[in-house]
Amino acid sequence: MINKIKELEKISRLLDSGQSQRDKWNAEVLDYSNTFINKLDSSKAYFTSEENGKDIYDLDITEQPTELSTLLESTSKNIDEVGINPASGGHMGYIPGGGLYPSALGDYIAAVNNRYAGVFFAAPGAVRLENMLIRWMCKLMGYPETSTGNLTSGGSIANLVAIVSARESFNLKARDFEKAVIYLSEQAHHSIQKAIRIAGLSEAHIRYIPLDEGLRLSVNLLEKAIIEDKENGLIPFFINASFGTTNTGAIDPINPIAEIASKHKLWFHVDAAYGGFFKLVAEMSSKFKGIEKADSITLDPHKTLFLPFGTGTILMKDKEKLLKAYHFLADYMQDTIEADEEISPADISPELTKHFRGMRMWLPLKLYGVKPFRASLEEKLYLTRHFYNEIKQTKGFEVGPEPELSVAMFRYIPSNQDANSFNKKLIQAIQKDGRIFLSSTTVNGVFWIRVAVVIFRTHLEQMDLLLKIINEKVEELSN
Repeated sequence: MINKIKELEKISRLLDSGQSQRDKWNAEVLDYSNTFINKLDSSKAYFTSEENGKDIYDLDITEQPTELSTLLESTSKNIDEVGINPASGGHMGYIPGGGLYPSALGDYIAAVNNRYAGVFFAAPGAVRLENMLIRWMCKLMGYPETSTGNLTSGGSIANLVAIVSARESFNLKARDFEKAVIYLSEQAHHSIQKAIRIAGLSEAHIRYIPLDEGLRLSVNLLEKAIIEDKENGLIPFFINASFGTTNTGAIDPINPIAEIASKHKLWFHVDAAYGGFFKLVAEMSSKFKGIEKADSITLDPHKTLFLPFGTGTILMKDKEKLLKAYHFLADYMQDTIEADEEISPADISPELTKHFRGMRMWLPLKLYGVKPFRASLEEKLYLTRHFYNEIKQTKGFEVGPEPELSVAMFRYIPSNQDANSFNKKLIQAIQKDGRIFLSSTTVNGVFWIRVAVVIFRTHLEQMDLLLKIINEKVEELSN
């Protein structure tokens, strides 16, 4: 057996690369990264392709190694130059993620030191760092020092954590689900609906509260629905409000909803995945009034803190409600029980195995300081207003509600064609052009084109180019 072990050791040691090999790989990856970033100003925001990266299949997993140069060349061809380019300042579709360079360095450090950030006993410093970030976000939202939260993979998991915590806090059992009531606006993010299903609440009543003229949840109709449901013997227990809907960027009236939730003793959740970090901008303060009253808040640093995809956050005002939903002990983890100077992320999350996500957030915030983040967010607000005002004044165009954040909707009204059909052709033409990427949506049967100004690399140059492209494509289609 010893001989067999030694024989296997020789091969397995190939996985522990020496410094000369690491230096070579580091140089190649750094060159690839710099080339990619340096070309962004001249690269498209969207690449159309007939192959759609099919050649990546030529590099399926085999027993034999492949040179890194070959792999990077294929990455560039089959991944970087196909579909949406989320690092581009021209990416103004959906609610894009960021991709700050120091975040990549943070991920590199976290992968190299391979810290397990789920339990304080295993990595006290890593857990302290992540909890420090959570406390900073709690303070930003006006939460007390006793609140807590968790870094998640994104808003979807954060919303799921909130719904499960609310279910457990209300002690809802399977026999109660048919009477439970959840209140959403018609513009609530679909991850809420998915979370309801995953949480076992598919049989609950879901009330889609109508919207006001600004496409915000109607407060009067919300309270009316709650009162009626109580009178009918149902169990209202969860209200979701959006601080920045994906479709339009609308902000639900947070403080009035918070007061209704308190009055009727419902769980109040604010999905601020998109809009939450605009709290850094002073002029937005009034919009946030009442958010500190929420039981839970979803934030997505990979949106308006410009971090890479895979960085979300759930904040919880009462940490005991998170612990009630997620805290379990295992015999093999008995060594960790005594180390409780900080709350362990694994005790308040569905995840046990957990990537050290905090480094990708902490490093850029410390290297840059908060000031440029605040300036960039404020810039995005003004860029959106600039676009909205310009397109509104351009003959033939119709606009949606005035932007509250950094999403604007518009469409062209042709004189002799169906407007919905024309705008479908228009968005396709813009996407095929590729210099700027936009996306579309449908609200009450009306087809709209969306502009989402979220990427930190998006500046006045890109907005003016967008206006030029829109007018070019309208002229081409009209002729």
